[in-house]
Amino acid sequence: MTIAILGIDLGKSVCSVVGLDVTGAVVLRRRMRRQTVIKFAFDLPSCVVAMEACCGAHHLGHALSGSS
Repeated sequence: MTIAILGIDLGKSVCSVVGLDVTGAVVLRRRMRRQTVIKFAFDLPSCVVAMEACCGAHHLGHALSGSS
């Protein structure tokens, strides 16, 4: 399973995550807590991360990029 695009739908405490391969087929679909999403994403090879635009997305984007 190689994830090329990781889509994240942010919730207050639980996020829905979907992973797509290079052909656009869904290879992963899960619900997980925000902290778990960060740990999960760090274990993946580099990929595009797509999420909604909100202040939570801005914070999570910094965490996923390694910025503090």
